[in-house]
Amino acid sequence: MADQHVLVTGASGYIGGRLVPALLAAGHRVRCLARTPSKLDDVAWRDRVEVVAGDVTDPGAVRAALEGIDAAYYLVHSMGGTADFATQDRRAAEAFRDAAADADVGRIVYLGGLGDDEPGLSSHLDSRHEVGRLLADGPVPVTELRAAVIIGSGSASFEMLRNLVEVLPAMVTPKWVHTRCQPIAIRDMLHYLVAAIDEPDAAGRVLEVGGPDVLTYLDMMRVYAELAGLRRRLVVPVPVLTPRLSSLWVGLVTPLPSGLARPLVESLSAEVVVRDHAVDEVLPHACLAFRDAVALALQRVEDLEVSTRWSGADLPGRSPADPLPSDPEWAGGTMLADVQEAWSPAPPEAVFATVRGIGGGRGWYVANWLWALRGWLDILVGGIGLRRGRRHPDDLRVGDALDFWRVEAYEPPRLLRLRAEMRLPGEAWLEWRVVPDDESSSTAGATLHQRALFHPRGLWGRAYWYAVLPFHALIFGRLCDALAEAATANPSSSPSPSRAISRR
Repeated sequence: MADQHVLVTGASGYIGGRLVPALLAAGHRVRCLARTPSKLDDVAWRDRVEVVAGDVTDPGAVRAALEGIDAAYYLVHSMGGTADFATQDRRAAEAFRDAAADADVGRIVYLGGLGDDEPGLSSHLDSRHEVGRLLADGPVPVTELRAAVIIGSGSASFEMLRNLVEVLPAMVTPKWVHTRCQPIAIRDMLHYLVAAIDEPDAAGRVLEVGGPDVLTYLDMMRVYAELAGLRRRLVVPVPVLTPRLSSLWVGLVTPLPSGLARPLVESLSAEVVVRDHAVDEVLPHACLAFRDAVALALQRVEDLEVSTRWSGADLPGRSPADPLPSDPEWAGGTMLADVQEAWSPAPPEAVFATVRGIGGGRGWYVANWLWALRGWLDILVGGIGLRRGRRHPDDLRVGDALDFWRVEAYEPPRLLRLRAEMRLPGEAWLEWRVVPDDESSSTAGATLHQRALFHPRGLWGRAYWYAVLPFHALIFGRLCDALAEAATANPSSSPSPSRAISRR
């Protein structure tokens, strides 16, 4: 039934960010509920949807967002979250269920995790199943689609697979590499999600979905290596690596932090295959084979057509209400700063293009080895490290991950502010402002203002700041000059990756 008024929660996440344009293409009107609406400001479909601010744990915000809605997608969960993730997910599901009933919503569609309801299910999969049961415990009919590994450019599962295979020509692996799973391509997952609200027979059902191939994770790694043109990987399974140790290992050799890797690993520790094939009758659809899904994802990565990534989702523990360094009432706290500026004869747009292209494959212009060392140190203490990279070498959006930073403010061609997500005894930002020369001036250049800001947490925070001051002296002053110089050398475009990386 086309032209339904649909609410999408988690629209800034990997699945939600791709589901919204699919719903629009199917003729539906879309409203998005987002904790941080500004994260959707730069997406291509922003002017075609309504965006409301709110959190799924806030009954009032959810009730307002569901007003006049025909069907709602519940795509939020605490994967990679805090120790009490199950309690948070439970509270959010109950609030959403009750608000949907009050608003007389016709259908809820929930994306859950594949796996048998039996003892031994991982804590995260068990929580995903519990959320489905809680949503279905209300008067609004629920369609729960259960899926295992989702393969698509930028998905957490694909990035874990890709990095494990590409980084390690030989690896010692836990026994879960021999556990069977049934991956599904992201385009097929989106098809089922869109089709679910148009099919009456899907209401009140738990539908298991998966691609045509049942594989072990070892099979998946070998297929990826073949398609990526890599030599066959040597894999030595051992029985002693627990999911926790495995997640730490995955966090060490891939961009995924261990907190996110753990639920992925746990979900692979038990067999996750489709047992009930009712979906073939309710929502018939021919899914892509695993090889085709991987090949398509690789092509999207190569063509820089990655519309959403796992790293675009909010990190656990961050709140959109947290203060910014520009807030006038910074709770009276101490703000330590390193301030630099440099002038360039290039136009402001060229200076900003250079700034917005920083990080990822292009590098950090100055002392890249120090940035890499900081990334490894972060991984060693359980952080995310540098290897998340960036979604696109030149394009940015609020909420994008950029190595171990996240884009907090993006106002081209004048402002870029990054917020640190590495492990720190405090909060840190790196900010650039581009100020054009006065119009009455004989020059047509711009001044680049750079601020490294740190809000220390206690004595250790202050000790950390002063301990790294010598490294700041090596990096930040030279960084501002290097950015201005790069813009001068390339006044009409961003600097090439080779030029940027060579500046050490």
